[in-house]
Amino acid sequence: MKRVTIHDVAATAGVSLATVDRVLNGRPGVRKATIEKVRLAADNLNYKPDVFAAGLAKKRLYRFHFLIPNGPNAFMEDLSQEAASHAETMSGDRMTIHVEPIDAFDGHRVAGTLAVLDRSVCDGVAVVAPAFPEVRASIDRLQDRGVPVVTLVSDHPSSARQHFVGIDNQAAGRTAGRLLGRFLPEKEGQIGLIAGSLGLRDHAERYEGCRQVIETEFPHLELLKVREGRDDNARNADLVTKLLKDVPDLAGLYNIGAGNRGTIAALSASARAEKIVFVGHELTPYTSDALRNNVMDAVIAQDPGHEIRSAIRVLKALCDGAPINDGQERIGIDVFLKDNLPG
Repeated sequence: MKRVTIHDVAATAGVSLATVDRVLNGRPGVRKATIEKVRLAADNLNYKPDVFAAGLAKKRLYRFHFLIPNGPNAFMEDLSQEAASHAETMSGDRMTIHVEPIDAFDGHRVAGTLAVLDRSVCDGVAVVAPAFPEVRASIDRLQDRGVPVVTLVSDHPSSARQHFVGIDNQAAGRTAGRLLGRFLPEKEGQIGLIAGSLGLRDHAERYEGCRQVIETEFPHLELLKVREGRDDNARNADLVTKLLKDVPDLAGLYNIGAGNRGTIAALSASARAEKIVFVGHELTPYTSDALRNNVMDAVIAQDPGHEIRSAIRVLKALCDGAPINDGQERIGIDVFLKDNLPG
């Protein structure tokens, strides 16, 4: 008698293999009615998982693709280097990691990159996902093709992605707002804001967190309109130069995204650096030097190595149908001043 397979269950229930896999392994992202349909089909067919085949599956090669923005973004460069380093060290551990550069500001290209991936190419995808509808649709379709997707650094919660690896960006923004408020406790002043783009969810969430804290707890400070520099050093330098010219008594500056080199250069050239409270993100050689030289006052950081290791562990767990250790995968928010810089 022919053994009933997962393909038979999918055909009987009228759903994809990926949906059957999610239901049978208790993974999220499936509607209740669909869950009942799959379970009924499995019961009627007397489907029994093949334990021996499952054991063999754990010995297969895991092929993971990491889609990480390219360009002069020091933090993303660190993220790519961490992924490349793990690709070398894990090549002998039945695991391959491929790093694919993307343009996070071009939703159609990111969607196109996701569209060509399937189970013949990879077993899991980690993507720094810009918050465009076409990217969400591509993530959903990739999930339907049976490839688990993890969002990295910037989340896309409206998609069918199975896990987010990154910091709580609203909390990071609130931290920035509190630092600015504490550094500027009494005198009224204006705060300049530079973002890569508010179309990036992590940048939008940081802005919202900062705005909430400033408006509710430090109303003597005024947040100026967000200027968008696409995380580009030259654009940020130009934006900050114009900002300093337009607001001669600027009290504070918050760089929500990347492009810190340009921001630091413009502020340093103005000879007003020590008069302006400057808070930014990610600890790099450039932001470390800016802290030491009193150009920056605080840096809010996340650990790229932890994020890459976490994404790998999560993708492997999703492939194996294993539980995810939320405590281990929680990414912390670090705050650095010139006094606590690592040696």
